[in-house]
Amino acid sequence: MKKKTLKEILLWIVIAILMIGSCALLYLYVKDKEKKPDQILFTKETLPRIDASLATQPLVDAFVEDFTGHSSKEMGIEYTNTHPGYVKLINKETDLIVVTEPSEEEIALAKENNVELEVTKVVNEGFVFFVNKKNPVESVSLEEIQKVYMGEITNWKDLGGEDAKIIAFQRPTNSGSQTGLLNLVMQGKPVKIPTTTERVETMVEIIDVVSDYDNGIHSVGYSYYYYANTMYKNNDLKYLGINGIKPTDDTIQNGTYPLLTAYYIVTRKGETNENVKKLKEAMLSNRGQNVAKDAGYVPIQ
Repeated sequence: MKKKTLKEILLWIVIAILMIGSCALLYLYVKDKEKKPDQILFTKETLPRIDASLATQPLVDAFVEDFTGHSSKEMGIEYTNTHPGYVKLINKETDLIVVTEPSEEEIALAKENNVELEVTKVVNEGFVFFVNKKNPVESVSLEEIQKVYMGEITNWKDLGGEDAKIIAFQRPTNSGSQTGLLNLVMQGKPVKIPTTTERVETMVEIIDVVSDYDNGIHSVGYSYYYYANTMYKNNDLKYLGINGIKPTDDTIQNGTYPLLTAYYIVTRKGETNENVKKLKEAMLSNRGQNVAKDAGYVPIQ
């Protein structure tokens, strides 16, 4: 049998040390991720019924995992979306939702059911407009984008772009981003009725159609910053500056970006379930805000 050389022996010793070290680091990582008993805020039995919009599901996932030590799936959470979430909250089928602000129709629905909504900001957000990266326009004023969606500006040349018709996509009524367009951007100004081809159903679709080279080069769409920049990032898009300021983490955090909004914790006013109050307080605490930041959102603190 061939004797191992000193070099070979040293090599095997190094490999063994590296393997032992890797195992030790993995063990420490797993132990670090495990929640200590005093860090667990809720069990499956005490966690309130939660729902979220598409753009806030990763945020709620992060909260749930941090507060319970288990994933949302393990805790039995099933998400719907913005409007269905409001309907379930109003009908007392859920206890707390994390969504965009309520639409006029959702406020009316709550009133019809003798429910008053309590709306509390949980993270900062920006409402963004985007175009295809081939579009030369870099920034528009708030008044100009309002006029685009009123149907008064219809050609890109009036915004410093090419001589081409503007295709201004819209989302359905009661979708979170359509509510943002109406409340945050239009501020009571009339919105033109979109053609069949200008109306898109989902947040994914509005990004896809604008980013498409053949069909989207002369179009404009809108969404929320986190969704467009993190959840469904597309390198064929670029954000329009509003009044010369582009949306970024910094401009949203420091308040210089003009179209600032938020995601909200929404509950029923007068809720008597103490665990709902406890969950809300946890989300707004320093611990909760650090969880939100780690998940890629812009904290309010």
